[in-house]
Amino acid sequence: MSDMLVKLYALPDVTPLSADLNERGVEIRQAQPSEKRIVAEWVRQHFTESAAAECEAAIEQRPISCFIAVEKQAGGPPRAKLYDLPPEMLLGFACYDVVSRGMFGPEGVRADRRGQGIGKALLLTCLHAMKTERYAYAVIGWAGPTEFYAEAVGATLIEGSEPGIYRGPLIGKPISLNKE
Repeated sequence: MSDMLVKLYALPDVTPLSADLNERGVEIRQAQPSEKRIVAEWVRQHFTESAAAECEAAIEQRPISCFIAVEKQAGGPPRAKLYDLPPEMLLGFACYDVVSRGMFGPEGVRADRRGQGIGKALLLTCLHAMKTERYAYAVIGWAGPTEFYAEAVGATLIEGSEPGIYRGPLIGKPISLNKE
């Protein structure tokens, strides 16, 4: 897959999309350090080990460069204390500045919640955070689906960017080619 380039100085506003999601009980927010293991395990379960490791790295950075989509869970036991807050269900994640500075990704949304604007909101939130940190452009590494990124933020393909910065998987011992 090719990389894509995004002009951060020409991003659409995320506010209307965030407001719509908030009305439906979905919030896009920065992950908290105490949530690192929960987020990583969820990403590992729904996506890949490498995406989970990248989420961990993004949550360890300062500022934290991992955003999550959560839905507050209704009901539950009555609040005994002021700080007994309702639990939040993790729906998706997006990170930046993990593989390399100026790169967006990885990103993912739970399969049954795709097509509801959550992925676009995560993307825009991350890219606006990068813009706030004075980046002019962002690279979406190994972008797929490219149509989504082109429509959402005007991303364009970077010719000759395969495989780009990415390398094959690191292994700890030689792979045996002997099939005896």
